[in-house]
Amino acid sequence: MQSREPNRKDLTGPALRTFFRIADAWGLKENEQMRLLGLDNRSTFQSWKRGAVAAIPKDALERISYVLGIYKGLQILLPRTADDWVRKPNAAPLFSGRSALDRMTSGNVADLYVVRQYVDAQRG
Repeated sequence: MQSREPNRKDLTGPALRTFFRIADAWGLKENEQMRLLGLDNRSTFQSWKRGAVAAIPKDALERISYVLGIYKGLQILLPRTADDWVRKPNAAPLFSGRSALDRMTSGNVADLYVVRQYVDAQRG
């Protein structure tokens, strides 16, 4: 029997539940969560939070994938302070003294990618 690739509908529930757990761990405000997800509509965000969505867009799944990778990488790198790291000012050139969260909430999926690459590079 051939196993099929999970589709967006299959991934939506687990992805959103994981995202909201990470958002809680990081102490994200609603507007920060919306920026990370690429949303500008509060009612859409509320529906997603309630789980009242069949399938989220591919872009949102990609964003959640980066957030999950960043979270996981930080848990490995900084087990005690991982959740605080996202808000701390960062001297690395990539952040220009601002926090990783500032960079990640720019609204651009590319910024999530760049932060993910940075965290992965720190892990070696």
